[in-house]
Amino acid sequence: MEKKKSPFVELLAFAAIAGNILFVLWILYNGMDENFQGTTIEKIASSTLVVLLAVNTLLLIRKIKK
Repeated sequence: MEKKKSPFVELLAFAAIAGNILFVLWILYNGMDENFQGTTIEKIASSTLVVLLAVNTLLLIRKIKK
């Protein structure tokens, strides 16, 4: 027996996906604006954050499709 998803939960999932994509674009824009210069720690932190947001988005998309 499948559980019915509420429209509010689906709306929150879409909002989270949109927020993740917007945040990744913002990080990339700031990186391009600074010519991708920064300390090694800053580069690692930004890369890790982008990867985590991408994984979060993929997991949310998979959850919505089920």
